[in-house]
Amino acid sequence: MSKIIEIEINAEQFRKAFLKYTKKAFEILPKMDKPRILDVGCGSGIPTLELARLSNGEIIGMDIDQAALDELSEKVRKLGLSSRVKAINCSFFELEFPDESFDIIWAEGAIAPIGFERALKEWGRVLKTKGFMVFHDDLEGKEKKLEIIPNGGYELVDHFQLPDDAWWIEYYEPLEKRIKEFRTKYNDDPMVLEIVKKYQNQIDAYKKKPNAFRSIFYIMQKIK
Repeated sequence: MSKIIEIEINAEQFRKAFLKYTKKAFEILPKMDKPRILDVGCGSGIPTLELARLSNGEIIGMDIDQAALDELSEKVRKLGLSSRVKAINCSFFELEFPDESFDIIWAEGAIAPIGFERALKEWGRVLKTKGFMVFHDDLEGKEKKLEIIPNGGYELVDHFQLPDDAWWIEYYEPLEKRIKEFRTKYNDDPMVLEIVKKYQNQIDAYKKKPNAFRSIFYIMQKIK
């Protein structure tokens, strides 16, 4: 029942609004023929599938949430992309791939657990020289991160900030409207109300510190 309610709430629908920024970042990269892409922290694969649509390459979605990976695998199967898109359970901290395996490493919202500098260093091992690293990250610490990039053996190709209210307008506001409907519809169902509470807590966290949700894309090239 809880899975059915999650599907009905369909928070992914609102997260897809951010794919226009994924597309913008991808289009900054030079044209590549069949690039091999690693999507770190792919979750259920919203950016992963967009990368498959934008490129003609092979995409590996990597996460430690097996339920989300199973969901991604099912989407891949239904879309007929099994020859190009794989979902792998692997830790952010120990990428189990050979050196210089990928043309592009992509990470949206996956930097916080490992940190910007460490991600460049450790994930860079599996990135080809002249390959590209694309991070969608918190805006906080931008100036420090811009210093870290060249010191870590990368060149900043470009960067762009999302509108300050993007997370509210694109995600949390429509999500709040949706869960208000569910609170009314299922006001006597404790299980549904518990799910609604989970989402409301996320929304309240945004309202408490909206500036903490400002974000930015960095597009970098490994030069050594």
